[in-house]
Amino acid sequence: MATDEGVAAPPSPPAVAPPTPGNATRKARLAFFVISAGFFLAQLDTLIVNVALPTINRDFHGSTLSGLSWTLNGYAIVLAALMVPAGRWADRIGRKNVFLIGVTLFTVASLLCGVATNVPFLVVARVLQAMGAAALVPTSLGLLLAAAPPEGRAKAVSAWAAIGGSAPAFGSLVGGVLLQADWRWLFFINLPVGIFAVVAGLRALPTEEKPEQGPFPDVFGAVLLMISISAITLALVKAPEWSASRITGLLVLAAVVLAWFVLRCTRHQNPLVDLALLRVPAFTMANISALLYSISFAALVFSFMQWCQDVWGWSGVRTGLAMLPGLALVPIAARLAAPVVKAIGAASAVAAGCAAMTVGVVWWIATAELHPQYVKVLLPGVLLFGAGSALAITALMNAATAGLPPTALATGSAIVNMVRQLGMALGVSLFIALLGTPGTPDAARTAFERGWILTAAAGGVAATVSLALGLWLRRAAARQAAEASGA
Repeated sequence: MATDEGVAAPPSPPAVAPPTPGNATRKARLAFFVISAGFFLAQLDTLIVNVALPTINRDFHGSTLSGLSWTLNGYAIVLAALMVPAGRWADRIGRKNVFLIGVTLFTVASLLCGVATNVPFLVVARVLQAMGAAALVPTSLGLLLAAAPPEGRAKAVSAWAAIGGSAPAFGSLVGGVLLQADWRWLFFINLPVGIFAVVAGLRALPTEEKPEQGPFPDVFGAVLLMISISAITLALVKAPEWSASRITGLLVLAAVVLAWFVLRCTRHQNPLVDLALLRVPAFTMANISALLYSISFAALVFSFMQWCQDVWGWSGVRTGLAMLPGLALVPIAARLAAPVVKAIGAASAVAAGCAAMTVGVVWWIATAELHPQYVKVLLPGVLLFGAGSALAITALMNAATAGLPPTALATGSAIVNMVRQLGMALGVSLFIALLGTPGTPDAARTAFERGWILTAAAGGVAATVSLALGLWLRRAAARQAAEASGA
């Protein structure tokens, strides 16, 4: 085509075809895989290190179990304290941006974990991993809901939850296999998954048009919370080794910093924890249940890995396979828990799950022997643990948010997840404090029994608190019905 002056006009740009349903579906699927990969990594590395601790302890000459416990506790504490700020940061600059930053940091930190030359190096790298995971956990579900078509959101959320629930089972098995090569591969395996998530996420993840412009959360409050919980944890794991004055000093420090944190929560315009939510009885009781459940859960998994490898002398692979039947039940039982929750209520379902875990631990106390007897001794407890933990954790979020207004659901869920992570750090620390350093097999049997009694006690109290919560909720519902009928 020519203009009036006889000069050829530039060609018209080709029309851009609107995205077809097929293209949109493919992009949604890719986004689902990216989101699930990031979420899976964060959940996987919460527990995968458990199976490697005995091997790492032998590899780093001069290390102690109490020192290595910070590879677990540091991850849990930092993840707990930063999830709420990271979620609000995502609201401010966009969930996609924060998710990709989180995956990148997690991947780089995994590389650092794999090349660690001593325990302090490994602990610092694990803390960096937790910072990345804190960005992944609160953004993954929001991105998933934005990426999935409306008619497929329920199915996508169920699949996302199942993937998160399967991470412990995968970590138990694959972690044991990778240990046969080198414990460092437990971290190197994250690299290709993280690189895929970053590269594909740049293309597939949805971008919010108008991120929120609300105030940032109290980041300094998160630092205070980390200091306080770290001091409590350090006091617990060092109690058998340090003097009473040093332990007392740590506990005083923890109390002072925790009081400072609570004071900031009353004065900051956007506190890390909205203390007004704690005036809702159902929410407070559910958080107590979540804390106790997580103490029992973490102590149970940690003790299992240590017992199989240190007392029975099993390899990492055999230990992972031994735990697999229970962990494999988690995603299955979680999918089947909805009818149970509907029939007996969320709080009663939490109580039933915690009770099942407690019975499993009591069975170990009654039957465990120094001579390996897996089917008779460990397997019943493992199966009860898998089914009970799946039922408890599935119902816990429903119970925690039952009494909250709709505007507080996101904040309430974040607080419960934070409490769960703190409970996991305390569970490992308490068990290590009770375990000590037994010098003979008989002493080890006695030490593990002490730890298992703690584990069972935490689960039993969690079940009792959950039953009380269910009773309170039923009475509250009856009062509301009576008021409605009277009106």
